[in-house]
Amino acid sequence: MSRVATVSVPATSANLGPGFDSIGLALDIRDSITARVVESGVTVRINGNGSDSLPTDATHLIAQVILETAEDLGSPIDGLEIECTNSIPQGRGLGSSASAIIAGLVLARALTESEMTDEELLQRANVFEGHADNISACLLGGLTVAWWNEIDDVEAISLAVHRDVVAIIGVPNAELSTEKARGLLPAQLPYADAVFNASRTALLVAAMTSDPSLLLDATDDRLHQDYRRVAYPESMAIVDALRAAGIAGAISGAGPTVLALTTAEGVELASQIMRDGGFDPGQVGISATGAFVS
Repeated sequence: MSRVATVSVPATSANLGPGFDSIGLALDIRDSITARVVESGVTVRINGNGSDSLPTDATHLIAQVILETAEDLGSPIDGLEIECTNSIPQGRGLGSSASAIIAGLVLARALTESEMTDEELLQRANVFEGHADNISACLLGGLTVAWWNEIDDVEAISLAVHRDVVAIIGVPNAELSTEKARGLLPAQLPYADAVFNASRTALLVAAMTSDPSLLLDATDDRLHQDYRRVAYPESMAIVDALRAAGIAGAISGAGPTVLALTTAEGVELASQIMRDGGFDPGQVGISATGAFVS
């Protein structure tokens, strides 16, 4: 068993409008986590985001995933020291939970010197997370498409994003839990809306990989964002303003972060719209690389 390992994991944006629970994008905002095996006990030190709110004992999500996975792999760990340097905002729709789960699994694989493949790791991650869009993007990088039959039977592919696509995020101060956001969704949808989203999701893959001029149409959604409008009215007002100006705007994951996808010509306009809406915009790179041990 290895005594120490360090992993780097990216933030992610899920859905990108229509691709609910299936499309993810890795963003170049990264957490770095080092885990060291010790004789007993679990301690977690947190620098950066979450330092004043996340647990610092065995209830921390990364610690839970490492310990449970090591046990399942037949190499139980009695004690851990974990140090997190967090840049990913917590509870803002940028995949902080998915990144913690992927970090825990990659660290467990490294510490136990397991031969677990990425495909097997993805299955385990989806059991923890239940939303394969974020976990696949965090693990694989790039633009990911995930599909599944059962929660422990998930597959994903990573695609290269067109070099002209630029991502801008506006991160508000407020947090929103994924559970609360999902509670606002209806049990049934009109057939026309389902067809609308299916066509836009297919178009989204083409826009992100081949033809960014299609981004505005490709990020339109009738499946989830309007139903959740009450949970993040300020965010949706910015999305509406972006789209009215011809910029592909969407809620990132469960929100309330706003994501704009554009090209170089649209960066200043998108940024100004976010500033006008009270959000501080930031251009962020799209990470072709997912989680890796450093």
